[in-house]
Amino acid sequence: MAATGLQVKYFTFNPFQENTYVLCDSTKECVVIDPGCADKQEQQELKQFIQSEGLKVVRLLNTHCHIDHVLGNKFVADTYGVPLEIHEEDLAVLRAVPTYSAAYGFPQYQEILPEKFLKEGENVSFGETELEILFTPGHAPGHVVFYHPQSKNLIGGDVLFQRSIGRTDLPGGDFNTLIQSIRSKLFTLPEDVTVYPGHGPSTTIGEEKASNPFLS
Repeated sequence: MAATGLQVKYFTFNPFQENTYVLCDSTKECVVIDPGCADKQEQQELKQFIQSEGLKVVRLLNTHCHIDHVLGNKFVADTYGVPLEIHEEDLAVLRAVPTYSAAYGFPQYQEILPEKFLKEGENVSFGETELEILFTPGHAPGHVVFYHPQSKNLIGGDVLFQRSIGRTDLPGGDFNTLIQSIRSKLFTLPEDVTVYPGHGPSTTIGEEKASNPFLS
């Protein structure tokens, strides 16, 4: 176990190749972020890991509520008895999912609504870990990211990718807002912070400052 005690495990789920994250520490308490598991096999893979590591799921968090990040919300909530937590500004995005899920090939999507709202300036606590909540709209109106200063890990959703940024052509998206979020919230973090995005490989703040074509 690393000195910081935080472990980051990810799974790549569904046809959108979305990254689902499980964060845990030495207490074995864990949080599930953006469960994208879309079928029984993917649900089983997530459940198997949690079981084999002897973890206790205590929080269910969404960075934002586009379909590829919420497909497994109901499964996680029902299996582990945890309420969904999102930013209030993304509630409309979540409510819209059933209106287009079948068209995207997910007629089996089951809606679950949040019982708690995440706010910037508050922390997500589990075990011995505290994650800072940063409000980063632009890709989605209620997008948040989760930052762990001690281990310099950031669960970034669809804000910043390796050499890319989140798309802004979906409802509630705005390019200038997204760039502002990245510059004011992410690029002010230390350069050696690891960014774990919602799709694709991890990167660092320093790498993206130096070579991201959207932010040069």
